[in-house]
Amino acid sequence: MARLPRLIVPHQPHHVIQTGANNQDVFLDTDDYQTFLGWLRSAAKTYKVAIHAYCLMPNHLHLLVTPSDDTGLGQMMQWIGRYYVPYFNQKYVRSGTLWNGRYKTSLIDADQYFMLCSRYIEFNPVRNGLVSRAEDYPWSSYCHHAGIRPDGLVTDHAKVWELGNTPFQREAAYSALSEPALTAEEITLIGKSLLKGWPLGSQQFQTALQNRVKRQVLPAKRGRPFKIKPVRE
Repeated sequence: MARLPRLIVPHQPHHVIQTGANNQDVFLDTDDYQTFLGWLRSAAKTYKVAIHAYCLMPNHLHLLVTPSDDTGLGQMMQWIGRYYVPYFNQKYVRSGTLWNGRYKTSLIDADQYFMLCSRYIEFNPVRNGLVSRAEDYPWSSYCHHAGIRPDGLVTDHAKVWELGNTPFQREAAYSALSEPALTAEEITLIGKSLLKGWPLGSQQFQTALQNRVKRQVLPAKRGRPFKIKPVRE
């Protein structure tokens, strides 16, 4: 099934992925990671996008963000590209595109999937064999959430605040919640939704979203025309 046009809804969390062209590495040394994170912080502040979780992998990156309007996320990603791509090309004496097309995103049902997506993002280095523990990877938000090292880039989502009344309680709860590894089914569900641009949520969430934005948000069944249910005033 084809990927749907990108869907951005203000004040809702979105899972974002950007990959290197032909899966090439886009971060080659510590300065690259630090430089990108610095520009990400500036762009997020400028365009009013809250960064809840992130992970920079050698050849791609994941973000879990909430935009304050329907244009800020796209503007943030474009702004970063305008700075990071020339920096990378000049440093490594190359030219041309760095990214594999435009970023992809999946809108998230916070109540059901926010914490799962956060864990999916932060444990990506473990799943890919870069480290044995999430806290050993320096380019993700896990250490912030686990209380190991504060990260000024991260804005804690309301679902994180619900984990406890104090920072210690929240950090301990987050660490405990992260101990069970994601199942193969969970990994497949998140990855498929992200790459196809589908919203990730319950049937009730998807139906309400479809009525709210007045457009198709999931692939239509074969042979049946898409219809938007009328909204009761």
